[in-house]
Amino acid sequence: MAQRRHILAGAAALAVPAVARAQAPWPDRPLRFVIGGAAGGASDIFLRMMEARLREKLGQPLVIDPRPGAGGMVGAEIAARATPDGYSFYINHIASHGIGPTLYRRLSFDPLRDLPGVARIASMPNVLIVKGDGPVRSVAELVAFIRANPARANFSSAGSGTSSHLSGVLFGQRMGVEVQHVPYRGTAPSMAAVLNGEVLFAIDNAPASRQQVLAGMLRALGVSTAARASTMPEIPTMQEQGVAEFDVASWYGIAAPSGVSRPIIERLGAEIVAALNDPGVAQRIREYGAEPAPLGPAAYDAYMLREKEVWAPVVRAAGVTVD
Repeated sequence: MAQRRHILAGAAALAVPAVARAQAPWPDRPLRFVIGGAAGGASDIFLRMMEARLREKLGQPLVIDPRPGAGGMVGAEIAARATPDGYSFYINHIASHGIGPTLYRRLSFDPLRDLPGVARIASMPNVLIVKGDGPVRSVAELVAFIRANPARANFSSAGSGTSSHLSGVLFGQRMGVEVQHVPYRGTAPSMAAVLNGEVLFAIDNAPASRQQVLAGMLRALGVSTAARASTMPEIPTMQEQGVAEFDVASWYGIAAPSGVSRPIIERLGAEIVAALNDPGVAQRIREYGAEPAPLGPAAYDAYMLREKEVWAPVVRAAGVTVD
């Protein structure tokens, strides 16, 4: 009996640290944020804009883990399969959670179910761009050119399933013209294709082409949102130029693997919303060409579901799918 009591006492002593570890305050180690694009892209930039504030409030560093490919779906799947312990998250966006659920036919996971929202970060318009020294100077002229030169009616995108891809598809639908999609591996090569005359136009994130537009290398014909962009109010919207019901904004946020505890989701969501309401952080986001768009977990989930419902008929009508 004495020996048995000694064994039980030893087991209890060993169990105490394990219980203590399980109940340790969150977070007690660095947080990993998977991004679906290369380092230096919007996902990376938005997180770094909040990094100092989040590190101060959470007491832990943020580790960025780039996993590019398939319009962000490679990174999304990696994050969805991560252990739901509150230490792995995903910088999600319109491609992964708005367009992707309908566009990809053979996903091994459901983005909205397996990567629910923590907080929305920002939104920004896309901008319709053409070659700066080309003949097209307005949306009407672009449509006329496409109708007169159907063999040259192609557009580039940052990859299949991205907002730049579906923006081009939607533009063709709204204007009743046939356009050919040419996917590239990222925004930079997509813009280079317009600059080099490999494609006729692109509709991509406004900040990415801003410097080339200011230098006259690219010409911005219109912004994709219903209202003019605060960072480029001189450029009319596409709706103003006759593209009916065209209101597209690229948005970014943070999602977590399903199963992460609700207190962690709520805590991180609240810290992100607070960071976005910080005037310094908000100013940096605006200087980049986007708008802070804070939403907490429940509101962000509802927003993403609405976005999926908006894009699903566009994808189906175009017959666009990706394996």
